[in-house]
Amino acid sequence: MTFKKATFLILLILLIDQISKVYIKTHFQLGESLTVFDKFRIYFIENDGMAWGTKLSDIFPFISDRLAKLSLTLFRILAIFGIGYWLFSTLQKAGSRVLIIALSFIFSGALGNIIDSVFYGVIFDHSYAQIASFLPKEGGYDSLFHGKVVDMLYFPLWKGYLPEWIPFYGGEFFTFFEPVFNIADVAISIGFILLIFFNKKAFPVQEAGVEQSV
Repeated sequence: MTFKKATFLILLILLIDQISKVYIKTHFQLGESLTVFDKFRIYFIENDGMAWGTKLSDIFPFISDRLAKLSLTLFRILAIFGIGYWLFSTLQKAGSRVLIIALSFIFSGALGNIIDSVFYGVIFDHSYAQIASFLPKEGGYDSLFHGKVVDMLYFPLWKGYLPEWIPFYGGEFFTFFEPVFNIADVAISIGFILLIFFNKKAFPVQEAGVEQSV
């Protein structure tokens, strides 16, 4: 896969991700939802933490929420440089097509969420009980590096009360699949799935080296 094709793939995913986020941010109030069909909804939430809504301050209680948010954003930026270097190096070495595609998905998804974290607090005002404005005159809802990630894809495939015989959670109301995510999250997931299920195609040189050593 050429550098030009990888760049096109990254830009395409990034464009779709950012267009969807800007549209949701400028057309929905926080918590507003739209049913597309029975098992799929557009549901606008914002996530200022890690995966599953976890905050770094939940793991390290001695860290303030704002410091935790800043630390997480800076860590994401460092991570994207590492992924970018890996992708660039793989392209230079004409590496596996599967590996290049997987890294392109992961890179574009990570970069999409970083854009939210770094810039959205400055370029949008808040979405509480109102539809946010792009580049508001009175300034954004927060400072640089403290933006929140926009999520909107929601697939509540099943809702109901669990059977009483299930340990710990029996009789409780349960939703499957509950997480709300975005296009960037989908891209990252696709990238990791490709690496897991097509591992031998992604790393053919490493596999050959192992076989020769044996």
